[in-house]
Amino acid sequence: MRPELERLHLIEQQLLNGPAALPAQDWNLRLLLDGELAADADAQRQLYHGLRRAGRQQLRHELQQIHARLYGGWRAWLRSLWAR
Repeated sequence: MRPELERLHLIEQQLLNGPAALPAQDWNLRLLLDGELAADADAQRQLYHGLRRAGRQQLRHELQQIHARLYGGWRAWLRSLWAR
């Protein structure tokens, strides 16, 4: 694997919920010694946070649409009953 991909893979393993590639002490030492790694890890962390946030926002929007369709259907049905 190319060094850039290995670096990204290492960062992903450390940030995502799963078995970490390195023990926490080794990871923290690498972050202290390699400022570029720390910056890349921080950028990746922010990216994951933004993706989770966008996913939650999209899910919330989809649920609102479903609720509007369901509630709107019941509302129209109840109005038709009252109109009779």
